[in-house]
Amino acid sequence: MNRELKEILLDRCREMEIPLVGVASVERWEDPPFLPWMPEEFYPRSIYPEARSVIVIGLPVPLPVLESTPSIHYHELYTTVNILLDQYTYRLAKYLTELGYPSIFIPRDGYGAGEVLRENPVAFFSHRHAALLAGLGTFGVNNTLLTPEYGPRVRFGSVFSTAVLPPDPLIKEDLCTRCMKCVEMCPAGALDEDDYPEGLTDKRACLSHNLALGRRYISPCGICIKVCPVGKDREVFGREDPSLYTDKKKHPLYHRAWEHVRAYGGKKE
Repeated sequence: MNRELKEILLDRCREMEIPLVGVASVERWEDPPFLPWMPEEFYPRSIYPEARSVIVIGLPVPLPVLESTPSIHYHELYTTVNILLDQYTYRLAKYLTELGYPSIFIPRDGYGAGEVLRENPVAFFSHRHAALLAGLGTFGVNNTLLTPEYGPRVRFGSVFSTAVLPPDPLIKEDLCTRCMKCVEMCPAGALDEDDYPEGLTDKRACLSHNLALGRRYISPCGICIKVCPVGKDREVFGREDPSLYTDKKKHPLYHRAWEHVRAYGGKKE
């Protein structure tokens, strides 16, 4: 395995200020960590037959902006992070190709618009499963990938490479605390208390809610990742108190700030 190339790649990611990077061998899709698992057509080699490794990068969603959701502020942040992920994964794929290891980037969102998902609510590749197999986190009750650094407040992008890179170890500790705050506060009622993959998101309920927010120009929702207590970022931003989002009398300054942001930039209900 090319350990020297991996160090070169990690140095490149540091230069690009990418905080989370993990590598998975394509064989990990063929030996799933749990069942049920995805069909084979979603495996990396079914999409790019030459692929030998998958490089996954993660960019955080800053909690103080997310807290204003649903709002134009979070909407713009979400768009910005997705654009950066596509740019960074494109650049990393190009860099590896120029080093002699043909590679391709996988777009952050593999669908044209939310309406498309009504009929087929699945993208052609799952970045969150790739992040799991690259050792970046574990699944939570909210069906998102939880990371030690940012909880579920991370967006992921992937690169398929012909390079054979040393894979990163999987995280063995289950990061989800089973607090059920995501289930309790989901405005669409799309979550249940079962662990993933038994407890799957009601994708159509989640989609309908987000499409309604989209018509007001303030999608996506993000409540389930906002209230999750996992992640060192909660300490960084001083957000350890779980009553912050439910007790308006105890935290009036925060609620006043969020109400101000939500009052502008989108259409009224």
